Order: sequence, then structure tokens, then C-alpha cells
Amino acid sequence: MDFRLSFGVLLMVFLCHMTSALEVPLDPKVLEGLPQPPTITLQSPKDYIFDPRENIVIHCEAKGKPHPSFSWTRNGTHFDVEKDPKVLMKPGSGTLVIDISGEKAEAYEGTYQCTAHNDHGTAVSNNIVIRQSRSPLWSKERIEAITVQMGVSLVLQCRPPAGLPPPVIFWMDNNFQRLPLDRRVSQALNGDLYFSNVLSEDTRNDYICYARFPHTQTIQQKQPISVTVLEMDTMNETVASLYNITKFSANPAGEYRPGFMTPLGDTSTEMVLRGETLELECIAEGLPTPEMSWQKDGGELPTSRVSFLNYKKTVKISDVSEADAGDYTCTATNRLGTVDHVIKVTVKAAPFWISAPRNLILAPNETGILTCRVNGDPKPEIRWFINGVPLENAPEDHTRKVDDDTVILSNVQSGSSAVYQCNASNEFGYLIANAFVSVLAEPPRVLTPPNQVYQVITNSPALLHCATFGSPIPTITWFKDSKISIKSGDSYVIHENGTLEINVAQSQNSGKYTCIATNNLGIKENHVFLEVKEPTRILKQPEYKVVQRGMSAIFECKVKHDPSLIPTMTWLKNNGKLPDDERCSTLTVWPKRKYELKSSCLPFARFEVDADSLTIKDVTDEDEGTYTCIMSTTLDRDSASAMLTVVEATPTPAIVYEKPDPPTDLELTDQTERSVRLTWIPGDEHNSPTQKFLIQFEDLLHQPNVWVNFTEVPGMSTTAHLDLSPYVYYSFRVLAKNQVGYSQPSQASRQYRTNPAAPDDNPSHVQGEGTEPGNLVISWRSLTGLQSNGPGLEYKVQWRQKDVDQEWSSRTVANASQLVVSGTPVFAPYEIKVQSLNDYGNGPEAEVIIGYSGEDLPLSAPDGVLVMVHNSTVAEVHWEPVSSHSIRGKLKGYKVYYRRERGLHEAEEEADQESQDQVLTFNGNLTEGHLPGLQPYSLYNLFIRVLNSKGEGPPSPDKQFETPEGVPGPPSFLQVNPGLDSLTLEWGPPLNNNGRLIGYTLRYQPANATIETGLVKIMDFPVNETTVTLDSLNSSVQYKFDLNAKTIKGAGPSITKEASTFMETTPTAPTAEVGKGPTDPTTPITQSPPLHKAVPSRHVDIATQGWFIGLMCAIALLILVLLIVCFIKRNKGGKYPVKEKEEAHQDPEIQPMKEDDGTFGEYSDTEDHKPLKGSRTPSNGTVRRDESDDSLVDYGEGGDGQFNEDGSFIGQYSGKKEKDTHEGNESSEAPSPVNAMNSFV
Repeated sequence: MDFRLSFGVLLMVFLCHMTSALEVPLDPKVLEGLPQPPTITLQSPKDYIFDPRENIVIHCEAKGKPHPSFSWTRNGTHFDVEKDPKVLMKPGSGTLVIDISGEKAEAYEGTYQCTAHNDHGTAVSNNIVIRQSRSPLWSKERIEAITVQMGVSLVLQCRPPAGLPPPVIFWMDNNFQRLPLDRRVSQALNGDLYFSNVLSEDTRNDYICYARFPHTQTIQQKQPISVTVLEMDTMNETVASLYNITKFSANPAGEYRPGFMTPLGDTSTEMVLRGETLELECIAEGLPTPEMSWQKDGGELPTSRVSFLNYKKTVKISDVSEADAGDYTCTATNRLGTVDHVIKVTVKAAPFWISAPRNLILAPNETGILTCRVNGDPKPEIRWFINGVPLENAPEDHTRKVDDDTVILSNVQSGSSAVYQCNASNEFGYLIANAFVSVLAEPPRVLTPPNQVYQVITNSPALLHCATFGSPIPTITWFKDSKISIKSGDSYVIHENGTLEINVAQSQNSGKYTCIATNNLGIKENHVFLEVKEPTRILKQPEYKVVQRGMSAIFECKVKHDPSLIPTMTWLKNNGKLPDDERCSTLTVWPKRKYELKSSCLPFARFEVDADSLTIKDVTDEDEGTYTCIMSTTLDRDSASAMLTVVEATPTPAIVYEKPDPPTDLELTDQTERSVRLTWIPGDEHNSPTQKFLIQFEDLLHQPNVWVNFTEVPGMSTTAHLDLSPYVYYSFRVLAKNQVGYSQPSQASRQYRTNPAAPDDNPSHVQGEGTEPGNLVISWRSLTGLQSNGPGLEYKVQWRQKDVDQEWSSRTVANASQLVVSGTPVFAPYEIKVQSLNDYGNGPEAEVIIGYSGEDLPLSAPDGVLVMVHNSTVAEVHWEPVSSHSIRGKLKGYKVYYRRERGLHEAEEEADQESQDQVLTFNGNLTEGHLPGLQPYSLYNLFIRVLNSKGEGPPSPDKQFETPEGVPGPPSFLQVNPGLDSLTLEWGPPLNNNGRLIGYTLRYQPANATIETGLVKIMDFPVNETTVTLDSLNSSVQYKFDLNAKTIKGAGPSITKEASTFMETTPTAPTAEVGKGPTDPTTPITQSPPLHKAVPSRHVDIATQGWFIGLMCAIALLILVLLIVCFIKRNKGGKYPVKEKEEAHQDPEIQPMKEDDGTFGEYSDTEDHKPLKGSRTPSNGTVRRDESDDSLVDYGEGGDGQFNEDGSFIGQYSGKKEKDTHEGNESSEAPSPVNAMNSFV
């Protein structure tokens, strides 16, 4: 005993220092690369009853690395599978298939056990008992007829043959109809048929007991039993023997008390195993038929596991536990009496697991423990095996220690992997479990998929997994956004399996999380992401509707949800679906925060589901009910309901729906010092349900005739608990509200006065602020009369300077809301308290607030003023802040004063005397700022003042700075003096040079209306030139001029002007210089000025435009050609007989045109198409230059023209050779076209 105690103490100390063993991962990808001892994965049940008509299949499957080999034992000895041709072991498996066809099946009965073995250990299966199912025949027996007296009890015995498994019993007649069972006639658990009392209708000769054997599916029957019931008033032994009556009663006609037919006696016993089903049976006789009842002594029957069968003659309790042991009493009762029977139930237990041993993976030099904790009644015996060999027969191992149900493995080494078996047994059964111990050295692996995204709703817990594997067990650390280390604390919990739990997820918890697994062999990390989503909420809930029959009802349901989640809207009616035959279903999709409706409606659908509403058309009485909208996402959901009431359609709905009548009969009950209950009777609702009641009160002491809203209660309530204030004379009234509006107020309740008390509250809005140097004004918002709680309300004001060791100063005031304290330092912090009190005591302890005494002007100016000029218009100023004690108030900021003194190109005496200070205020404690809008090339003066609530402090020393040159302003003016062909321009320098001027640039070009035409000419001028004359310009032309000034920084904005030269209206004769004639091309012609000026047009003279001159030349040339053609035609007139043809064809202009060349049909004047001498000839003819100009050959189609005797041309006037013509035969020589042109000219 002492040894076991000391060993137990050592074991506890040892376990405290033991390294936790690594659990085997389930991921097959991890298991693939790891050596693993065998593990049994599938085996047949312990008790295997087989059908002799089928093969015997004994399952045994196992896994391991390498894959295990299998062997079997039968009845404790090796079973050589290969020597029996009827036995086959499946490849890669230990499953046996035994072919028993043609063999005696009994030969293979026995106890089988499977063994799976590989290089790392051996695992064994359960002991599997193989038995053949049996369905023996009914033993032959002589069945004698039974005659009984009516009213007595009767038992018909079945006594079926013992089968394996036991048969199912039932009673039928010759027609295979089940015999009816009821409260009087019942079948016992053993199959016998019991009659509590027999009646005349029980007489029959075909009571047959049937036995069905499940495995073989065979049914056997017993010989029929004949029963005759005699109706006799009196019966004795002589008469009974005469009729061969087996059972009779001396008083058959009367009723009798109950008695038990089974079980017999007053008590009996029953034993049941834990986890099985307890069946208790009591069958009683009696007339009338007894009623049965059950109870357990000292307790109640387990209602969740108990069931009553066979009209309460049988009670079944499933999944029995030790608590079900005890005395069960069955009671049989009829109107003549009662009888009890006690069944003493004991519960035994086959071994059952408390903690089965688990597989271990250990690193070298680690320690592990195997526990095999079982229970049972009687207590099981535990035996340990290693690789199927009893531990006491295994080689001794000093690293292994065994203590009953525990095996401790310390300082394990590589190569010591094995499979341990724990066998626990008692007289009712056994348990066997395999647990392997694998010694591995593996670097960490993360089994959680990488980059996994977890989504949760705000304020819900989040679990981020980091499943790992490694040997030794890896240490898990978590980081957020790859840099913030996470430790277990209030908001985070890191579980032993590596899972990170965030108790209440918020939006700031979203982000990237990294888990790092480390052991002495390596490190591995994995990233996961958490997205915290906004919850789905219904913003506008559907409201109660009262709708007339035939009208439409619309329920709105507007939601707010996380934009990245897609919500789904579902509508229910009375917690069920909307009617399918009338529903218009709508799928709501939110792509990128905008929703799209895809609906599928019947032609006359009355229910229309929209994105945020439900519409019911043509409402009927059947539509009344509660409608619920459910908005759900993949992460959460929200719902809201409203009721629809359908009323009769009326032409005057305003008469039907009115405001409710005021409540009546107000009553005050449950009266206490600080509360009272108000009860009322609602008035008529006028067909619109009351939504809420508004309770108001009047304080007759402090505010008579003023009614104040007190509270609201739902429309279903008719009472309210009211919390009251002291020292108030209350009167209450109630208003009802429906969808139309509020009712009139009810009659006031009786007055209820509360007793005075000390104040519950202190004044609010307490603050301290000085109004002038040396004082402190403490102010507050006074309590109302309702808050005073009693008479004599005053305020105790306390103050003391902060951070100064001094006592509180105090003063009590009444009927005031402020107190002025004098003689305070300038802008000193003070602690202030204002407490209320009355004649009944002080209020709660006042809260301390911080205030400040009065301010004074600042004492000092900012130092270290520095100006940095960024460009010609912007500068940046810096300064050092003044000390806080010299501010003497609340710092408001700094004021920067700056002024332009003069331009740098100006002398000091030319300084701008009219320039005013510019001021910029920089709020807060800024120490720098920008000065915009400066004028280039100028000298500025600057100083700074500090600003508090009282005013400004002294200025800082003046600071001067210069701005660099910039571009100049536009010239001050531009004047143009016009001439006939010249313009004279005059201008003035810019008003703001913004630097040293270096010249001017002039751009000009002709301009027509708003369109600028012609090339731009550019001229540059030195700074000292301010006039120029432009010569050789076109007269009466508008010009546009742009002039700007320049500095070294560039050109400034330009000034624009438009002007034109004079228009010549009265020309004069030109004058020539002496010695030169007027025709001399070198002689310049000068014109005298016009006698008067014409106002030049803004438009350019069209006669000087090139396009106009070209157009006029083209028109003149065309007119010239037409005149030549007309002249030639006149000279030819009458030479050829064409006139007759013209007369025959009348107007040639109406002749049809040929389709190919567009000429007129019938004839054409070929001479009109003669080429001039020297011109290009047609492609089908040639004109030689050395022939006469008048040769008619030149005018023919080719060179083979024919002539008459008189020299006339016999040819065609049309352009087609195949068309013959019969033109005139007279001709005369026509003038040459060249001569004709010469004569024309």
C-alpha cells in the first residue's frame, strides 16, 4: 500500500514535468511521408452470426507506413490461411472470405483475431466470435383443446425453439390474419398469449403461434390451439371434469379483484447491463380488466428514455445507467381492488471507456504517457500488451513504467516505436484498444491552407486557425500585419492547438495575420486574412397595416448591410412561405452596391417581392396574418414582422378610422416613496389598433397647469410602473395613439404627493472662467423644481488653485447660478465643485472640474523670426513660440503683420506711403506659416504678435525681406495712330515693373472679324523705346497688336489693341518726279492724301484677297472660251446641210443622250470638237504637224476619210463608225480656227 502511494506521488510529479505528446494529424498529405505503426481501421463486430447460405466475410483493414501485412489466429492458435483452399485473404487487406458452399459451416465456427504488422509495430483486432445462424424446427407435441369458463384468465403458451438469433413471435389464425391485441388480450415478452379474462368471442380453434428467424428469413408455426369458452352460471369440480374444463371459478358470473399472471409473487428481480434497454413486464388478471400503472420507488421514471407498450403492461427504459437501478412497482387496478408487484432492478456494466489510449508521436528524448481508463461493474481487469505480446512477457525496458491503467515512456529513442494494446475485461465483456507510439524528428509543418480568408460580423468572435505538425511539438506565435506580436489577453486568446481567438471582433481587427510554428528543427509560417464585416440591419421595418378588401398593401423593409456581402430578401407569411400559386418571386442581387431585380411572375400574381418591399394586390380575407421580412447574408441575418388586417371596403373610410377615445378609470396602486403603478382602461380604438399610450404628469407644487411627457408604453399594455421624484405633487393623465393620431387626454388621476428628500443630482454645466484679470467666475445650470427634491435648495461652491497645496475655499449660495471669486492670479487653473443641498441633506459628492481665472494681455513677443522667400509672390515665415507663462491666457494663435515698403527699383524717398499693413492669423500653437500674394521685386517689413482671449501681446522686432524679380505687368497704355499704309504705335511702361525692364515685344497680324489671318510678325524693342511706325501696310486693313513688357524672369501679360489703315475714297492723279516719265517702271508714284477720311471697315477688302482674284480670272477665261466657240459657229453657218436635220429633229436640246459618252444622238457637229493646231489628238486618230491647218482629215475619226468629186467630206458626224449618215454633199472651205481667233481678237 505504501509503495503504491509513493509511486502515485512520483507519477504526479513526473506528469507535471512531462512534455505533451504530439497528436497524429488527420491530413493524409502529412501522413504520406511519415513512418507510422499499424492502425486497425475496419473490423467485424465481436459477435458475428452468419447465414450458412452465404460466404463468411471477416473484415480486417489497417493502415500504416509501410503498409502492414496481416495474419490470423483461430481459437488462440495460428490460422494458416494459405493451407485452406476455401479461405481467401483479399490482396493488400486482412479481410477473410470463407467459401462454405458444399462444406459444413460448423467447421468454421470459433474465435478469430486479426494481426496487422509492419516494421514499427503490431496491432490486433477484437476477438471476433463466428457462429452460424440456426432456425430449428418446432418440437413435436400433442396439443389438446382447451375449454374454459367465461370470465376466468387464460394463458396460451408458445414455447418456440431456441434459434440463433432468437426468433420474433406473433400470433395469427388460419387465414394469416394477426389476432387482435388489446388491454384484455396481450402477448408477453416470451411470446405467450395472455387473456386477463375470457369472453365468449374468444372461442376459436385456430390460435397459431408463429416464429420468424431473421437471418434465414424463415417462418415456422406451432400446431393450432383450440379454445372453447362456456357460459355457465355455476361451476364445480364435478361439472368441470365432465366438460373437461381446465380452469373454472366458483363464482363465474361475478367480478373479481386483480391478480398477477406474470411475474408471480410479490417481488421479482431483473438484471440489466449499462447502455442496454431495460424491459419490465406485468400482466394481471381480473374482471373488469385491470388498468396498469408504474412507478419507481424514491424517484421518477426518466421521461426522455421511457416508453410504455402493450397497454402499459410493458415498460422500456433505453440507454440504462447506474441511476436506473432500484425498485419498480407495477400496480393493477379495477373497481374491486388493487394489487402491486415490486421488481428489483440491478444494473451491471461491461467495461466501458472513460479515456481510451491515444496514438502518440514523440521526438527523441521526449516523454509520453498512455492511459487506459475504463469502468464497469464488476471493476474490469486491465492488461497491457506491446505488439500483441503481454507486457509481462515482453523484453524488459527500463524507460517503460506501468501502473495499472497507465504506461509512462520516458526519454524515448529512435527505433523504439511500437503499438500498445490495452485489454479491459470483466464477466460481461471486454474492451481492447490499440495505440501506437511513434518516435519522430520532424520540422514544423502548417496544415492550415495558406492565404485563407476568414469573414466575421462586427462584435462576434473570430477564430483564426493554425493547425501544425512537427516533432517536437512546434511553438505557435501570432503577428498582425507582419509586425505586431499578439499575446493572450483580454481581446485575444491563443489556444493550445494554435488557433487565435478574437473575443469581440472590430473593424480595426481586419488585416493580415501570420502564425509562425517553430521547433528545434526549423520554422514555418502561414498567412491568413480576417475581414470584419458590418452587420446586416433592417433600417425601416414593415409597419402594421389595415387595408380594405380589394385594395393593395405594401410592406417596406429597407436594410443596411456590408457592401461586400450579397444579401437575400425572403418574405414569410405566418412563418411559412408566401402562396406559391400567386407569388411573384424576385431574386435580389447587389453587384457593386447596386441591386438588380430578376423576377418571374405569374400573369395575375398578387404577391410582388421587390428589393425592399412586398406588395399584395387585390387583398382578400385570406391574406390576413403576420408578414416577416428576413434579410440574410452568408454571415448573418436580420428580420422584422408586421401584421395585416383586412377590413370591409367602405365608401367613407374617414368615418371608419378615427382617433381613439381617451382612456378611462385611471387608478394608482403599489404606492412607495419613489414609485407608483398607474392602471387605466383603454377607450374605443375605432378600427385602428392602439400603437402606444403616452403618460403625462402635472407638478402642482412647482409647475401647475403644465403637463409634461413622462413615458410611453406599448399599445397592448394597460398599466405602467412609474419611478417618481421626491417633493412633487403628481397628477397623471394618459393619451392613446393609433395610426390616425393621438386621442384627447384622459381625466387626471387623483393627486399623489411624494415626501421630500436630499437632492439626487448636482447642477450641470459647471464651468469656471475669468472675465478680467484677477477674478474667477464659477457658473452652473441650476436644478429645476422637480430636481430639488425638497425645500431650501442651495448650492455649495468650492474652489482651490490646482497643483497648489491649499485647502478648499467654500461658499453657499441660493437662488443664483454663478459666483465671482476675486483676487486670483492671472490665468491660473482652479479645481471647482458645486454641490446641491436642501433642508433634508446634501446631494451626491460633486465632480471636480477644471476652470481658469481671468486672462491678461501677453507679456512677450515671439523671438527668432525668420523669413524664407520661395518665389516672387510667396514667402514662408518661422518664429519661436513664446513661453506659456508669458501668454497669461489661452493661446489663440499668432498674428503676422507685414507691409510693402517700396519697390527695389525705387529710391527710399519714393516709398509707398499709402501701403497698409496686411495681417494673417495662424490659430493654435503653430510656429510657421506662408505669406501669399506678395508683390515681386519689393521690400517688405514684418513683425509678429502672440494672441490670447484677452488680446494681442507686444510686437516682435521688425524683420525686412525682399522678393525677387517677377514678370512685369502689362504696359500702362497702347495708342495707335493710323495712316494710309502705315500705323504709328505709342505705349507707356507698366505700372508694376516687378523687376528691371529689359524691353518690349510687339506681335501683330491682319485680323478679319474674330478670325486672325495672315502671318504673325514679331518685333522687339529696347526698354527706352516706346513708339514705332509700321510702314508699307495695306490700306483699309484691320490689324491686331499684342504688346508686353519683359524682365529677366520673362514676359508679362500683354495689352491688345486693334486698328486699321485709312481707306482711300477720293483718288488724285499721281505726280512724277522731275526727269522721269510716268511710264518709267522705276519711278515711284506718290498719291496726295484723300480729301476726306473714310471710316475703315472692320472687314478686310475682298478685292485684295487672292482667292477672289483667282475666281475672277477663271470666270473671265471661261467667258473668253465661250465667245470663241460662238464665233466659230457663226462663220460655219450654211456650209453643211445640217439645218434640215435640225428642223427634222426640232429642238436638239430635247434629243436623248447617248449612254456611252453623254453626247446627243443622231448627229454631232464634229467641227466643234476639232483640236486646234498643235493640240493633242484623240487616241484613235493622228494629226500631222506638216499638213495644212484646213485639212479635213484632221477632223475625221481616223486617217482614211473619203472625199466626193468636189472635195466634200463623206464621213460621219456622230462619234460611232457603224452608224451611217447621209449628210449634205456640198462643202466650202471653212476658215482656220487659228485665223478665226486672230480675227476675233
